[in-house]
Amino acid sequence: MKRFRLLPQTWTRRALLGAASAMLLAGSSAAQAEPTLTVGSKAPSLDIEHYIHEELGKFDPVTDFKEGNVYVVEFWATWCGPCIQSMPHLVELQEKYRDQGVQIVSISDEDLETVEGILDRDYPGKEGVTFKELTSAYTLTVDPDGSSTDDYMRAAQQNGIPAAFLVGKTGLIEWIGHPMRLDDPLEQVLEGTWDREAYKEEMARQQRLEEAMQKINRLAGQGKMDDAIKAIEKVMEEFEGLEDEASVSILEQLEQIKYSLRLDSGDLSDDVVNYFREQLKASKGDPQAIARFSYGLMSSIQQGSDVGALADETIAALKEETESAEAQLQPLMYVLQAQMNASLGRFDEAISAQEKAVEKSEGRQKERMEEGLADLKELADQEKGEEDDTDAPEEGE
Repeated sequence: MKRFRLLPQTWTRRALLGAASAMLLAGSSAAQAEPTLTVGSKAPSLDIEHYIHEELGKFDPVTDFKEGNVYVVEFWATWCGPCIQSMPHLVELQEKYRDQGVQIVSISDEDLETVEGILDRDYPGKEGVTFKELTSAYTLTVDPDGSSTDDYMRAAQQNGIPAAFLVGKTGLIEWIGHPMRLDDPLEQVLEGTWDREAYKEEMARQQRLEEAMQKINRLAGQGKMDDAIKAIEKVMEEFEGLEDEASVSILEQLEQIKYSLRLDSGDLSDDVVNYFREQLKASKGDPQAIARFSYGLMSSIQQGSDVGALADETIAALKEETESAEAQLQPLMYVLQAQMNASLGRFDEAISAQEKAVEKSEGRQKERMEEGLADLKELADQEKGEEDDTDAPEEGE
């Protein structure tokens, strides 16, 4: 049986923080007050400092929202992989609905120099097309004082980006969510068929889900896995039978958490192992899904779980998908290979993978990858030293 090593949390946290972005979902376990901005609220006015493509004259700067027009206020950052991946979709939506009074306003709260620093680079996967050329289709902006972020993201308690706020024809917030899920709400708002109240109920279910997950996390953190599993089964009952896309997706995520809890409790039954194998199989051809799966499995290993043959199968899946992944995702995928190999004591393979993570990174991310590599080499030396001490003959032998 494999012996999985518990890796120092200082290394695993630093390495993953250096490679991961909003692609990996994370929630706060702290209780929060009610949001002051939600679906049905009047959309706050915008006071944006820099409009990147203003000289093109395609769109006017936006302060107040014109009655009868529809706006998407989206938040992004240069370091956010999923934000970058969403850009072509925003272009597609803007071009599709340009003649119907739709304006997409994308806001970064970074400094202007940081955003301008990527504009002349080629967009990943679109050789010869720069970020500047791609994003000229919609309203790309920079608001370094963070006022828009305060008025929207913090007021709505949205903790991750990219995040989009759909402002309807009457100036009210109609929908809040990931821009890749914007298509149906936007189309229905334009057609006048959008059911805001139904969506508010969906958001209320999401809030109840988050509160339940805080309880489940506490139980799991206390080692009460059976109680945590029972609690998640109770939550799942609320979503069973619901056929809307969001509820189906939530139910799938809850099922995955349930099986993860079973794995963390030491359950390596065929039912559990086969579930994860099917998840891994279904992720084939989707590097982001593979990375998300691997991140979750690595978290289980760090909890002290014996994941059996799933570790080797996951490493093989990562290797198969890494080179075809988007450039922003590759460092994370190499880091996950490094950590899984290290947990199995394969430090040569781990160091090789971490070196590739360094090679695929740049800027501050590269610095973090280099720090992770130094930590890993130190860990390998410690492990070798312990093995040498074990193998050394005792005095008098």
